[in-house]
Amino acid sequence: MLDKLFESLYLKVFVNIIIKESSTLVYIEIHSKKGVLDNRQAEFDTLEPNEKMLDFIQNYIKESPFYYISVLDNSLLQGALPTCSKNRLAYYYDLSNCEYKCYKEKWSYYTAKAELYELEKRYSEIGLDFIFSPFLIIANFFQDKIKSSLALYVLVEENYISLAVFEESNLLYAEHLDIHAQNEDDEFFLANDENESVDLDLQESQAGIDLEDIEIDEDDELEDFADIEDLDSIEEIEEFEESKDIEEELLESDTVFDEPDEENFNEDYQRFIAIQSSVARYYKDERYESRFIENIYIADSVSVSSDFKKYLEEEMFLNVYIRHVEIEAELCELTKEELGL
Repeated sequence: MLDKLFESLYLKVFVNIIIKESSTLVYIEIHSKKGVLDNRQAEFDTLEPNEKMLDFIQNYIKESPFYYISVLDNSLLQGALPTCSKNRLAYYYDLSNCEYKCYKEKWSYYTAKAELYELEKRYSEIGLDFIFSPFLIIANFFQDKIKSSLALYVLVEENYISLAVFEESNLLYAEHLDIHAQNEDDEFFLANDENESVDLDLQESQAGIDLEDIEIDEDDELEDFADIEDLDSIEEIEEFEESKDIEEELLESDTVFDEPDEENFNEDYQRFIAIQSSVARYYKDERYESRFIENIYIADSVSVSSDFKKYLEEEMFLNVYIRHVEIEAELCELTKEELGL
């Protein structure tokens, strides 16, 4: 009782960190007991915390003992699996060097221990309370959609795309990709499968982690963390429209789609290639319950071009729905949900 009374006397400060391609965005929300009092954000031209960034954060958290610092996991070695059963996890992926969590007793998300440790060390001067998986952003941003029919859901960031196939809230497949590192491998996969020719027109033919418990030791057995709190209270998503969901569309790129110049691949073409090859892997991999995908919902944080939608529609025969997402605000919602606020 006294603790709650003491807490109510102070503001709560939520610091949310998004690491981009060549900069870092810091978004801060300040809450009184009545709700959101104020918010601030700043972008810094650095991937490592510098004095200017730390001063910006310290300026807000020094005003209250109740502050929470969260970061979106940008680790390359992360993903999600369609089970929470320990006996089944190893069937999909070797998690011996990963931390993982179960989401609502339905599916799991994981990250390599070493990458989590490096992320924690990077922000050791201020300390991190939570590292959230991009798959949690997808699950919450599209929570009304994933409850219904089968679809592919994609979170688009500057460097990464995170993909997940859901049917009635059940995860069927997921993958997290660095679009730049993945591009050459995906081109090769699509054109030169050693065992079987891959039809490019497949459509036509057919997690937060609490850092207090992390220990980096390759000899340790994988620790099963308790389930996180349900994240159902984020405000409902408005209905999607096929032609007017993009906040801002760029002018069409000069890149010719059919015969793209390898030296001038635009970002959206690389994203398309990554998505197309990931869907091909989903259809081919016998470990996953492959289902015919007709719809793709995209959470767009970078303002993709009209070409991106055209690639998906014309080459993969998908119904494409694009909605702008402010990842920093979604990250803040995850933090509040995790704290039960």
